[in-house]
Order: sequence, then structure tokens, then C-alpha cells
Amino acid sequence: MTIPEKIEKPHVAFLPSPGMGHVTPLFEFAKRLVIHHGFHVSFLVITTAASAAQNELFRPENLPADFTAVEIPPVENISSFLTDDMKVVTQLCIMVRESLKHLPSLLMKNRPKALIIDLFCTDAFEICEKLSIPVYSFFTASTILMAFSLYLPTLDSEVEGEFVDLPETIQTPGCSPIHPHDILDQVKDRKNEEYNWYLLNVSRLPLAVGIFVNSWDDLEPVSLKALRENLFFQNIPLPPVYTIGPLIKQDEVVTEKDAEILAWLDDQPPDSVLFVVFGSGGTLTSEQLTELAWGLEMSQQRFILVARKPSDASASAAFFNVGSDENDPLLYLPEGFVSRTEGRGLVVPSWAPQTLILNHRSTGTFLSHCGWNSTLESVTNGVPIIAWPLYAEQRMNATFLAEEAGVALKFSKNPGEELVDRNEIEKNVRIVMEGEKGKDMRRRAKELKESAKIALNSGGSSYESLCSVVEFWKSQ
Repeated sequence: MTIPEKIEKPHVAFLPSPGMGHVTPLFEFAKRLVIHHGFHVSFLVITTAASAAQNELFRPENLPADFTAVEIPPVENISSFLTDDMKVVTQLCIMVRESLKHLPSLLMKNRPKALIIDLFCTDAFEICEKLSIPVYSFFTASTILMAFSLYLPTLDSEVEGEFVDLPETIQTPGCSPIHPHDILDQVKDRKNEEYNWYLLNVSRLPLAVGIFVNSWDDLEPVSLKALRENLFFQNIPLPPVYTIGPLIKQDEVVTEKDAEILAWLDDQPPDSVLFVVFGSGGTLTSEQLTELAWGLEMSQQRFILVARKPSDASASAAFFNVGSDENDPLLYLPEGFVSRTEGRGLVVPSWAPQTLILNHRSTGTFLSHCGWNSTLESVTNGVPIIAWPLYAEQRMNATFLAEEAGVALKFSKNPGEELVDRNEIEKNVRIVMEGEKGKDMRRRAKELKESAKIALNSGGSSYESLCSVVEFWKSQ
């Protein structure tokens, strides 16, 4: 498929890197431009190693009018570029690099007014400079991570050894201090190729004409103020930062299995169900999954557990095959767990309609990996979080949600690195589902839910921020 040659509406193009955590927010941004602002969008889809969930998303019946999905041909012999020991970001960046060899010809067929990329598609800057096409970045994670990432080249030049071994907290200019243990995985081993790829991509962020962030002023006031006002970021210099969030997944297709889950929820009391899922790519070890199951059972709370086949190799084992793993939870959950918790608990293999469940009146708490998309979905539905970070920047998010936003409870141990035992799981579930602290978190989550609505509505900060760019594009 090629980009249409005659388009009368203002036309912009989007380019996300692989992985549903990157694709989904750009997809929702693109739909907003089409539905609310009268744009035509060309959405460039990297098809190399595409997951079943990505393929489902871009089925023609799921796309609005004036939204064209443009498939970038798969890279031939991609396995020749990858090795078994490569980490996820390294694999992503190589897939992007090889796929973007097709980008010039796709863009020249009908030049968009702008190309919006995510963090790992920065090779597009050089390509688009030659074509005189402006490039905007959509930073799909938190602005806390964005500020840290913009500070990373300075840290890289000033610090010897590993950041994780620093004796003090890391002070991103104008932002809250970060404990070295909480920094994202991609920068914990500076000898690994993944670190170099991450550093390369974030060092290119200032090349953007503007940077969109999936957040709003009330959620991250400290880091947003730093990005806009702190001299360090002004001296980079940083392009304009546009808050346009929260953009979360909308219009989920309800399958027959999904309908059964929602019907089960309909029969539960308000705020009574704990929803347990670890994102589109997260997996637990066999031992940890066993402890989680026992903790849920011991808590005596209602729950929905999205069960994914455990992996003792990697916490992100499902990153590239999300939506395609068929499994039978009876084969790896504790013997008798499903039958003992029947009626009170619901075990769902692999995948569940997350936004619909979080939006349901019966859902009271979210046990989450704290990926940014899941974080936004939880907060915008007024649901507090039990934080179970696994990889990437999820520990940073968990600390922010617990200590600044006031909507999450952290474990005393570090999930993904240390075994969290069933007793602590039971204790934390009861605290949030039954205790006063849980009530305070739920109250704060509902406050943020209301502020998110205000931000996105006409006259709100995110609405007006996006409109300023939309009007500029329309005037070009």
C-alpha cells in the first residue's frame, strides 16, 4: 500500500517503533487528529516481527476514514542482523534502522506537513532533513523519564563507572531526585550495546521541531515546569514541549471472551475487584507466579488475573509476541488454585480488554507493572495501583506514582529482581482494597481522573496545547 497521491485535507504522517507500548499512543494521537481536527493521517507501520496484537489493530475495519495504514515492507533476513543475546532496545533500533531504508520513497509520494516519530525512530531526522519535512517527536513515556533522558548525555560525559553504583541520588535539573536503583534498565549497563542505542536516540531529541508528551500539567507538574523553565533545558536548547495527554486506548473490540469477563464484572460490587496484569510484554518467573497466586488466594479479595506463561529467562519475554501466545493457566498455576478461587476470582489466559476493565465500576485496584500507558489508563479511570515494576523505566514510574502522585503502593522488595512472597502480596492487596491508605489513594486517583477530563476538553491545557500545533499545520 502506498500513501494516497491526492489529499485535500491537511496531511501528517506517523512513525512508531515496534511494540504495542509505542504503537498504541501514536495510534490514538493519529485518530484524534483525524476525528477531532479534520486531518488525513498516513500511519507508517513497521511490519518486521509484527505481533498478532499489532496486526489486529491495523485491520481496515478498525481504522476511521482518512486514516491510512502504510505498511513498511518487512526486512529480509532480519535474523542476520540480530543475535540471541541482544536486548529489546537493540533489537528495536536495528529493526527500525533497516526498515527506514524505505522511508524516503514512501514520504516522497505525497509529502506530509510533518512526520511524528517516537523515541526509537530518530534515524528519520536525517532522512526528513533531506526532504525538508519537519519532524516532531512523541515521547510516549513520562516527562520524568524525558527530563532524565535529556540529562543523560551530560551524565554520560561527567560520570565514570555505572550510574547504578552512584552513592547519592541522581539530580535531574529542576526535577525530583532519582534513586540510582530506579533508573531505567537501558542505562544500567553502559558496556552493553543497548545503552549506546538509547543514548544515541535521546541525544537526538533536541533535533525535533517540537516534542509531544502523553501527560498533563496536573499529573507531572514538577518535571513539566523543569522542562519549560529550567536553564539547563533552555540551554540545550529544547524545542517546545506540548502536553497532549492523557491519550489512552479507545474503542476496544469486544470479543466473545471479553464479553464474558465484563459480564462477570457486572455481577461484582463496586470497587471490589483487583485487576492483575503485567502489560503487553511482561512475564513473571515460575516461582514468582506461584507466590502471586497464593497471595491473591490468601487475601480473600475478588480478582481478575491475566495469566501469561511464566519465563525464567526475561521479564520482557512476551514483548515481540504479544497477543499470540496460547496457553493453559492450569499447567503452571498452583494445583487447585483456579477451582479454589472460582466465583471469587477469574483467571484469563494471556490477554484481557484492559481499558474496559479499568473503566468498569466494579474494578477497585490495579496490580500493574506501571508501564506509562497502563498508568494513564488506571489514573484516568480513577483506579489506584499496587506497583509491580518489571523492566525499562517502570521502577521510576512506580516511585513517582507512590511518592509524588499519591496513587500507588510499592512493595518493600523490588519485583522482577527479588522474590515477593505471598504474605507481602496478601498484606498489600488488603491495604489497598480494605484499608484507609487505599481509600486515600482511590480518592486521589479520582481527583486526577477529573483533572484529566478537564485537560482534554475544549479550553483545557492539553486540548489547547494540541490546537496550537494543529492551527500551525493548517496554516502551512
